[in-house]
Amino acid sequence: MIETGEAAVPAATVARLPHYLRALRDLQAAGVRTTSSTELAEASGVGSAQLRKDLSYLGSFGTRGVGYDVGSLTAVIAGALGLGSTHRLAIIGIGNLGQALANYSGYTKRGFEVVALLDVSPAVVGSRPSGGLAVEPLDELEKVIADKGVTMVVIATPGPAAQSVAERVVASGVREILSFAPVALQLPDDVVVRSVDVAGELQILAFHAAARAAAR
Repeated sequence: MIETGEAAVPAATVARLPHYLRALRDLQAAGVRTTSSTELAEASGVGSAQLRKDLSYLGSFGTRGVGYDVGSLTAVIAGALGLGSTHRLAIIGIGNLGQALANYSGYTKRGFEVVALLDVSPAVVGSRPSGGLAVEPLDELEKVIADKGVTMVVIATPGPAAQSVAERVVASGVREILSFAPVALQLPDDVVVRSVDVAGELQILAFHAAARAAAR
């Protein structure tokens, strides 16, 4: 459970909130002002009962026979996700994956700003993979975090380097980390780590593909 001011919200619900927010913003972009739980759930890839239960943790929404006000619900979910202000990101590890993350164009409209890129390789330091920011040396990690007001870090380093990098990040005061490194980071309980294991996810897909083939 995660405390959000008034109530404790289950971690599984928090994980679904970004999907609801994305669907709502798509509706806003299309000029839609109200939506039903069925429509919003379908656009978010969940069941309508699950959607209603998740939203109940944030308050009472929707009008019978009318549905949800898209603008109001968007603001509530964005607020619950802490998107009232811009979060300042540092990406550590500017290999192929790090460069792709640095070049992603969707940060700003979702409330994030990449303010620093760091790498250990002299061949990469000083380059500008995103066309703007120059890659800074990893030796200066603590100074960069302090000087640029970094609030979240993305780790895209090779596995062996990830733990020591994460420990330095935490020692610098950052408590939210998104890790693409193929290792389980061991960090204090007050640090929130979201891990994306691309190979692991592909292996899960391979399992389902094998099971489907065996059932034929």
